[in-house]
Amino acid sequence: RRTPRLTTCFDDLTEAIRAWAKGWLPTEAAAELLIAHRGWLLREDFLQVAVEVGWEPFCGREVAAIDFAAAADAVQGVMPCSDGERQVLLVAASIAEGIPVDLREAALCLDAVNAARAAQAVCHAAGRRVQVVTGAGQ
Repeated sequence: RRTPRLTTCFDDLTEAIRAWAKGWLPTEAAAELLIAHRGWLLREDFLQVAVEVGWEPFCGREVAAIDFAAAADAVQGVMPCSDGERQVLLVAASIAEGIPVDLREAALCLDAVNAARAAQAVCHAAGRRVQVVTGAGQ
């Protein structure tokens, strides 16, 4: 797969992802989960496998589409990662594209911050934007 690359910063990538995801709540929610996590979007191997950058001519802006199915396949085999990182990506893929995820496994592997992010993503996909408090700042 040949993927054009954004040659600028993380913020430009997230803006391009948000532009692509806008308008479909499950895709928005999954994209926001990966953006909040940050780790996957900073990995070159993930970007090569799962992100395709293009130009949206009607709005005159760059967009970056995430192929959640390809990402879910890669995380199950070729991309090394922690259990928690894997579960963040699989939960996002499930929200975006309906890819099955074992919620018990996800719950056991996610730390408090990423569990809260995942819960927030589920609420976003359902049309209920909420803030989830983790207690991490106490």
